[in-house]
Formats: sequence, C-alpha cells, structure tokens
Amino acid sequence: MSIFSRRLAVATPSLALLTAVPALAQTAASPSQPAPAQPAPTLPATIQDERARQTLAAPLSESYPVEAVGHGVTAGGYNQSRWAEDWSRLRDPAKRRDVFDRLKYIPLGGDDVYLTLSGEARLRVNLTTNPDLRARAAQRQDIDRLVAGADLHLGELVRVFGELAHGGISGRNIGAPSGFLRNRLVVQQSFADATATLGAVDLGIRVGRQTFADGPNLLVVPRDNNTIFFTYNGVRAWGRVAKARVDVFDFTPTRLGNGGTGDDLNADGRRFSGVSTGFVVPTEALGGSKLYVDPFVWRLRNRAATWGGRRAREVRRFYGLHVWGDVGPVNLDWTINHQGGSFDSRNISAWQLLLAQSYRLGKGRQAPRVGMHVDYASGGGAYGRGTLRNALAPFGNNVYYSYQLFTTPTNLIALAPNVSLQPLPQVRLALGYQWSWRDSVTDAVYRANGQAFAGTQNVDCRRIADTARVQLVWSISPRLSFTGRYEHLQAKSALSDAGYRSSDFVAGWLSLRL
Repeated sequence: MSIFSRRLAVATPSLALLTAVPALAQTAASPSQPAPAQPAPTLPATIQDERARQTLAAPLSESYPVEAVGHGVTAGGYNQSRWAEDWSRLRDPAKRRDVFDRLKYIPLGGDDVYLTLSGEARLRVNLTTNPDLRARAAQRQDIDRLVAGADLHLGELVRVFGELAHGGISGRNIGAPSGFLRNRLVVQQSFADATATLGAVDLGIRVGRQTFADGPNLLVVPRDNNTIFFTYNGVRAWGRVAKARVDVFDFTPTRLGNGGTGDDLNADGRRFSGVSTGFVVPTEALGGSKLYVDPFVWRLRNRAATWGGRRAREVRRFYGLHVWGDVGPVNLDWTINHQGGSFDSRNISAWQLLLAQSYRLGKGRQAPRVGMHVDYASGGGAYGRGTLRNALAPFGNNVYYSYQLFTTPTNLIALAPNVSLQPLPQVRLALGYQWSWRDSVTDAVYRANGQAFAGTQNVDCRRIADTARVQLVWSISPRLSFTGRYEHLQAKSALSDAGYRSSDFVAGWLSLRL
C-alpha cells in the first residue's frame, strides 16, 4: 500500500466521527432488515415495487449491471455495506413513507450535495452445548451491536463515508472475546471516493477503511455474523463498461482491539491485493439466462501464517473463476480456484471447487427452492515437510458450513442438500443437512478461523461430522426483522476419536435498521 493510502486511512477516522455522531442518537430506534447473507425478506407490494427501483450507490449512472459490481447483496433497499445503498430518490418528499426516510436524504446545497444517515441496532443471544466441542458447561452469549453511519455526497463525483460501531457481549463461559465481538467503539469504515466517466468507461477510486465483497462469498465477505465487520485499509479502483469490469485493490486488514478507537490498527501482519474482473454472459446463452463470469487473481501475504504448529511467512496466490446467476429456474454459484505460492520455503499447491445450485419450484420469488452444495477443498502437508496442499478461504463467509464456526473449506469435502420455502407471507424458512469428510486423513480438521482441532491430525479417519441446520427469518416490518437459527453437529470419527463431542447451537436476534 502506498504511503498516501495509509495516511488517508489514518486521517479519515476523525471525519467519520464527526459525520456519524448525529446518527448515533437515532440508532436505538433505527429499524432494520435481515443481513444480506440471509434470505431476502418479503415486503408489502408497494414498498417492494418502490425499492426494487433502487440501485447501488454511485455518483454516476453505471452501465455494468449494478447487482454484479462487487458490492455484495442489496435486499429490500438495504446492503450490509451501507455505502452501497442509493436513497437519492427520497429527494422527492412524496416518496418518503415515514420519519426515518427524512434522514436518508438531507439536502445541504442543491440536489447533488446531500447527507444520508444510517444505523443499526441488533440484540442477539447464542446458546451452545459442549463449546469448542469439548465436554464443558454450556455457553451463553448475550450480544449487542450498535452502528451509526453517514454518507456525504459532494456533487456527482465525490463522496465521503464514515461509520462508527459498538459491540458488547456478556453471558456464561464466554472466554476472552475478540475485538469482533467486544469493542467499546470502533471506526468501522472511513473512506473517500471519486468517480468519473471517460468515453464509455465509468472509473472510480476509493481510499480508506472499507468493507470488501468483490469475490465469491466463501472467499471474501464482510462477515455479518461478527458483531463488528471485517474491514480493510487501503485503496480500491475500478473501470466498468456495459458488459465487462475490472477492480484492482491493495489492502491490509484492520486489527481490532477491545477498547475505544485508539486501539484499532490499520494492519494485522497481512496484505491482500489483486484483480477481480467480471463479464456479462449474453442473455440468449443457454436459452435465456442472467449469468456472470468473474475471473480473479489475488495475492495474500502473511508474516505469521501457522500450519502444523509452525509459524512462518506465507505468500499465497489465488487463480480463480466465479460463475454465478440464474438460468431459468436454476440458480448457480460456482467457484474454482488454484492456490500457489510458498510457506516457510515450502511450495503451496492447493485447490478449491465450490459448487452451489438450487431449483425454483414454481414461479415468483416466493416459490420454494430445493438445492445442494458440493464442495472440495484440498488438504495435506501441514504436518510434513513437502508441498503444502491445504486450501485457504482468506476472508469468507464463516457460517456457511457451521453456525458454530466449526468447519471451513480447508481439507474438506462437503455435501449438503437444502430446501427453502415461505410458509407465511413474511416468513422464510431454510433447512439443510450436511455430510463432511477430510480430504487428507494425515492433516487436521480446521475451524472457521483457520485453527486446527488439536490432535485430529493423528486420527486415521475421514468422517468429520453430520450437521443439521434450520434458519427462520421473519420480516416483521420493512425495517425490523427476527432471525432464528438451530444447528446440531454430530461429531464423527475424525473428531470423536480425538476427544471432541457433538454440540447443539441455538441463536436468535432482533435487528432494526435505519
């Protein structure tokens, strides 16, 4: 990262503090929608029709499809990255539906200079038996999240975004929570960006602390399951035309403390950089489709990677392809990537093949879906001296395989049928069952944070676990939602022979989003 990028990442927190404080007073009463990683809520028809016309926020009209520019998912007008929302339509008072809509467009001088305030309040409870898959007393986590943000548009070409967040946790047997769960106050995001048009090309650059989701969900996402989002410091730039796009980035992940804003650092010993691209597949392909093909080349440098109990410098390169979208009633999300590089002067050669697909049983967004994901992540070599074959998902969705964070796409083979349906107009239900195995029985089973389950590398068994999961999302109103989750993880021989137990997990939370 350039010196200029680092300085701006340091300087902009004070601006975020000034711009976000007015929203803090609104947070306690700020309604919310479900997190983007959850099924999209069903809204009343009038609101749904109006919000369907919203696009991702950009000072310029983007020619590349807005849902595919690498900003994550927008559902019901809301995005996990709040800067990706566009509320400029609310400059028309006739389109404002309640008092909170007034905070989404505050004119400061002309139609193109305005402030958008955002906020979230989330109250959550987690209950876990046999925490850490050990025979221990049950764990209870009482968690709260408060977020306040401000998005300042300075004409069509420049904007500044700032966001403050607080995370609190209490309960029983909670151990020593990280800065992602307990944080008195953090400048969660703080950046400035500028855009321009050169001929038919939309150009842009963003510098500062920011979320990033330009890649497969299993590899890079802000992680809404955390109380505090996973963010980066650095620069991101892009160019887009009607059917193609390219993003380049150079980031260092934020290192969070537990106190105020002074103990959150702009670097944690890792540096993540690369190129993400995208291409629109012609709609006439495959008899009518809405598909995207996104090749990517990334590099992750880690001064203190750990494999097999050894800590050393690692340089890992990702060469991947992400194909996703809809072909009629079929939804696809396929990723393949090869990982090369070196760890402790040893070569890396690893693969991931992550295939998720579902079929809509009927017409309309509310129709039930049946699906299955099939995943392969290579493993082996962590406890030896030859080539390291353990694949890595650097910053991906950490609850995809286990709500309890007990599985990750490293040394993993997984098969999971699933079904989602809408039993009531405002309720979405998802059910799934997952079988999981190890690729290499001489390497460990790995958690979502990348740590090995100690001793599993010495167990000559392939079966990891069977996992049953249920999620319910109730959209109480367009801004207020309830989410409930249950998971039973039945430990199999790769875990149980190493002394690990089965576990049950129950979670529920209310979320209000402004």
